[in-house]
Amino acid sequence: MADYLTIAKQKFDALKNKKDVIILAVESSCDETAVSIVKNGREVLSNVVASQIEIHKRFGGVVPEVASRNHILAISSCFKQALMEANLKKEDLDAIAVTYGAGLMGALLVGVNFAKTVAYALSLPLIAVSHVHGHISANYISHMELLPPFACLMVSGGHTAILQVDDYCKIKVIGSTQDDSVGECFDKVARVLGLSYPGGPNIDKLAKNGKNIIKFNYHAPFKDSFNFSFSGLKTAVVNYVHNKEQKGEEIEKADVACSFQELVTDELVEKTKNYCLKNNVKKLVIAGGVGANSVLREKLTLFCNKEKIDIYLPILKYCTDNAAMIGSMAYYYAKNGIGLADLTLTAKPNVDINVG
Repeated sequence: MADYLTIAKQKFDALKNKKDVIILAVESSCDETAVSIVKNGREVLSNVVASQIEIHKRFGGVVPEVASRNHILAISSCFKQALMEANLKKEDLDAIAVTYGAGLMGALLVGVNFAKTVAYALSLPLIAVSHVHGHISANYISHMELLPPFACLMVSGGHTAILQVDDYCKIKVIGSTQDDSVGECFDKVARVLGLSYPGGPNIDKLAKNGKNIIKFNYHAPFKDSFNFSFSGLKTAVVNYVHNKEQKGEEIEKADVACSFQELVTDELVEKTKNYCLKNNVKKLVIAGGVGANSVLREKLTLFCNKEKIDIYLPILKYCTDNAAMIGSMAYYYAKNGIGLADLTLTAKPNVDINVG
């Protein structure tokens, strides 16, 4: 092990000055088993994702133990396919990257242990990457011209925050959710409406046939800060639906979906607008799975066009969990000399977003 650590550190340090860096990345934080190979943080050579959506639909959401077992079944074949699609051999790799947090503990452990094994077997440096930082990097592979600094609205299944990204590895949380993430809120509202998992895309689709006419018993908190709260909105929608059911009244699900979606996106957009205008932001980046929501994308694009702010929206396939974004972030970690892990690396369900 001592010899491995010495070799890994030497190779890691050499990445700072290496012209072309090829990183194989592993992502298993939730219900997607993903392996990707990324060159120089921007060029995706392969991006393999084994989705478990159909498996978890029957449960109405992700079951952690089921997710972990299916990661075990899929990860080796994803690794082989990623190499094949990139037309590379193991010897062509410069480093192995892995999501170590945040996410489901059991699911993360599958990816972490697999990545440690590959790194040790190939005597390559192991780079531990934050899942949240990876979502930011989804924009680096979606927009080759994007450079920091910029503001970022992070809207994922586990996180909702406004971030200030001053450099690739200098990230500060400006405001964040104080309870549920917006992704959790979408999933819970979808469940009460009887929509299948994943909730976000199904609410977006249903809302297109509805009208914004329902007034929920809800008032957005934290009016004078950049923090968010979605628990109250979730409860208001659930109570509205349950009250209708108890009275035997018909529920216009499309109207519920539309009215909810308008409220939740208004809250996201309003606080993002306030931050951008207050701080003279010139570039706004959207990151995370809810970044695929059509209404959110439309509202933020209209605002940015009006205020002459450059907006960067990730390609839809990079909004959701994937390993390409992890490989991209790992490159910038390496260039800044951070993230090198040893074989004691373990998974963490929560990680600090702030860095630098």
